[in-house]
Amino acid sequence: MKKLITLLTIISLLLPKHSHAQDNGAVVAGAVGALAAIGAGVAAVEQMKERAELTATEWLLANNPEMTSFSLKTLDFDGKKLKDMSSTSVITFKIQEFIPADNPELDGKKQVLLGFTSHGWINEYGIDFNKIKWFLIDKPEWTRMMVAYVRVASGEWVNTHVEETLTQGKIVNKGVRVKSKMAIPFYKLSGDMYVVTDYSDDMKFIYNERSLGIFLKATKDLVQIKRGSLIELHEFFFEEG
Repeated sequence: MKKLITLLTIISLLLPKHSHAQDNGAVVAGAVGALAAIGAGVAAVEQMKERAELTATEWLLANNPEMTSFSLKTLDFDGKKLKDMSSTSVITFKIQEFIPADNPELDGKKQVLLGFTSHGWINEYGIDFNKIKWFLIDKPEWTRMMVAYVRVASGEWVNTHVEETLTQGKIVNKGVRVKSKMAIPFYKLSGDMYVVTDYSDDMKFIYNERSLGIFLKATKDLVQIKRGSLIELHEFFFEEG
């Protein structure tokens, strides 16, 4: 609300000085309406974020009762507009366990919860969580996924080499880099070219130059994890702490 008031003040100062007060009033009213709409959109996205985190927590408690102390957070809604979220294919949640104490440190097991969305998962009533399929991924499973992804993205089929490189390096836009060296470059493909590998009973992986595509066999949905999200999640698993 403070941001809205500040924006309204700035706009009112920048308005041209019309000879008729009525004109100014109409312009100011329009600005107030626009800012109110922006505020409503921001509030709606924040509410959706809270609801998504609550639902993810409920899913985790119902399906993983052994987890008794953990942090759960998503960054997918930060800085997003409603129209951006409606086209989102995957909601990612970072999860890390900890030992309960005063001001505890997040130093326990790390996992990622992936919520794959289907068409119409956001509607006029909010989020339809029946259109989200959940997968909880730990570090070994994430490593296997990234090995399969890097193999299909690069043609590098020696599993041990790929896994060692992923452990030592980091995923970047054009491949896997170890320090300053590009250790495994990805194929250069156009936006309408794809390479496919059968990963598991649940998924196929599809590589093109922009993202990791995941085909969910049960629902026949093709969803995408953007390269930036892949990079962030890989760093989450392999960073210290």
